[in-house]
Amino acid sequence: MKAVILAGGLGTRLRPFTEIIPKPLLPIGEKSVVEIQIERLKKHGFDEIILATNYKADYLERFVGTGAQYGVKITVSKEQIPLGTAGPLTLLQAQLTEPFVVMNGDILSLLDFGAFYRFALRNQAWLTLAIRQHITPYAFGDLYFDGDHVTGIEEKPNIVKHILAGIYVMRPEIFTVIPPDTYFGMDMLIKEMLRRNLPVLKYEMQEYWLDIGQITDYEKAQDVYHKHFKEEPK
Repeated sequence: MKAVILAGGLGTRLRPFTEIIPKPLLPIGEKSVVEIQIERLKKHGFDEIILATNYKADYLERFVGTGAQYGVKITVSKEQIPLGTAGPLTLLQAQLTEPFVVMNGDILSLLDFGAFYRFALRNQAWLTLAIRQHITPYAFGDLYFDGDHVTGIEEKPNIVKHILAGIYVMRPEIFTVIPPDTYFGMDMLIKEMLRRNLPVLKYEMQEYWLDIGQITDYEKAQDVYHKHFKEEPK
């Protein structure tokens, strides 16, 4: 089974760390972000992993090598111009001839990638999104009223949203939707598929998940490493 790790971002919100090394190589405990991701994918049966790179691509290529040290086959794709989060996949069309997983290169998760993949295969959609519930505490009481008459109050309610987890399963047919040599984000892909009335499925994950987007997230990743990821096999 094949997976693509989107590892081309600049990581601007993680500067100054990312001025030296690309975000996927940032150390978390004794490992780098990308090593944890590779190990998680391998654990669930993915044996061919492609890194879609841009920023400091040579660093990543030298670090991961062929993947032999992780027990998987790794190849590195290098975009010459920024292509967004969906656009880089068009460079891999010849290699992605079967359903494949795509994940952002700044995510740590205990997602059962195998279960997610099997769910997507059963449902035959070109695109299946991993989503998760995100709860934000609200600091004020929320008032309900009819005209000038107050009809109720909810004290500091939680705001509950469902967010993209940055992990996807795609079928090769999706390449008919993504334009080649064009900057094209995942949000653009989803909107275009909906515009064409192509089915987009969601898979609500319950497992641990962390997006390492900012310095505070990176600090949190250091704290959770020993709890969730230290014992993952090499």
